[in-house]
Amino acid sequence: MRPLVLAAALVLSGPGLAAAATPVPTAPPRIDVQKLQPRALAPKKKLHVEYIVEVNKLGQVARVRSVKPSHDPLFDAHTYGNALQAFIRTSDGHVVLGTYRLIYDYDPVTLRVRRDVALVRAGGVNPNAKGAATDMMEIARRNGARQRGAHPPAATAAPSPAPTVNPRRMPDLPQVMRSPSH
Repeated sequence: MRPLVLAAALVLSGPGLAAAATPVPTAPPRIDVQKLQPRALAPKKKLHVEYIVEVNKLGQVARVRSVKPSHDPLFDAHTYGNALQAFIRTSDGHVVLGTYRLIYDYDPVTLRVRRDVALVRAGGVNPNAKGAATDMMEIARRNGARQRGAHPPAATAAPSPAPTVNPRRMPDLPQVMRSPSH
C-alpha cells in the first residue's frame, strides 16, 4: 500500500516535481556544413564533368563508358565515385534500360554540386550486369580476405530464391539490397 500512496503523492504534487525528474527532450543542434568548410579550400571556378553510364535492370550503374573530365582531379574523383554508386530510375520507380549521361556542375558561389541525368539511348545494355559498386565491393572483400590469409566466410544458410522482378515496377531499394544476388 505504501508505493501506491507515494505514486499518488507524486501525481498530486503538480508538474514542478515531475518536470524536475524528467529531462525535457531537445532537438540536436543543426550543423551547417558550409560554415564548417573553409571557402579557401573550395575551387574558385565552375566545374563541369560528364559521364556516359550503362544501367542494369535494377537501375544501378553497371559501367562507366566514357568521361569528359573537368580538369580538377579531386572533383573528378568524387563525382566518379558518386556515378558508380548511382541508381537511375523514373520518378515512379521504373527502370529504363539504356545508356545515360550523368552531368555534374559545381557552382563556386553557392558551393553546391548539381547532378542531372539524361537518357542517351534506350536499350543496348546487359540487363543482368552487376552494379559497378556491388562488383567493386566483391573485389574488395576478396582482396581483404586474401591479405588476411583467410578464406571468404562460408555461407551459413542456404540461399533463398531470388525475388521475381516485374519490369513494369521495380522493387524498392531496401528490397534490392536484401536480394541474394548481391
